[in-house]
Amino acid sequence: MIRVVVVDDEEMIRSAIVALLALEEDLEVVGEAANGADGLDLVRLHEPDVVLLDLEMPPTDGIEVATQIDGRSRSVLMTRHARPGVLRRAMAAGVSGFVPKSSPVSALAEVIREVAAGKRYVDSEVAAAALEAEACPLSDRELDALRLTRRHLSVAEIAGTLHLAEGTVRNYLSNAMAKTDTSSRHEAAEHAYEHGWI
Repeated sequence: MIRVVVVDDEEMIRSAIVALLALEEDLEVVGEAANGADGLDLVRLHEPDVVLLDLEMPPTDGIEVATQIDGRSRSVLMTRHARPGVLRRAMAAGVSGFVPKSSPVSALAEVIREVAAGKRYVDSEVAAAALEAEACPLSDRELDALRLTRRHLSVAEIAGTLHLAEGTVRNYLSNAMAKTDTSSRHEAAEHAYEHGWI
């Protein structure tokens, strides 16, 4: 049996995925959670083969959760918004599978099987879009600052979270605004989000 944990903050979708996967003879859902922290607790408890993660879960997204999963479990990211930059972030974080939520459950079950067998899976349309997308001009620290800006943190809070001086954070945000041709850090953060860079 392939043991699976499902983590999605939308109860109806999570329940539907769990119910439909239960119909697969070789898959066993051993836990489900509505947020990343609870999902990580279940992963540590059950050590599943595969963890299905929703991309957009407050307060942390699925990619951040995936970075905290140890090597015993492999992760598959599910999303409605399969932006190319997000795919790049997910692959860099060690995510093994990337599927749109519009995929049929039979396809999702097959992705789980492939990932459990040690393979990687990326939806073909998402992969094609990623190849055509423009490269991200922002540095990792600029992206970190914009990611926290989207969470409505102040400059002081961003500095504290990243263990940087406030002036350094302002420089990163100013550079990001110049590179994205935007007039505020919030506009820069939205620009980066829309392009899938954060």
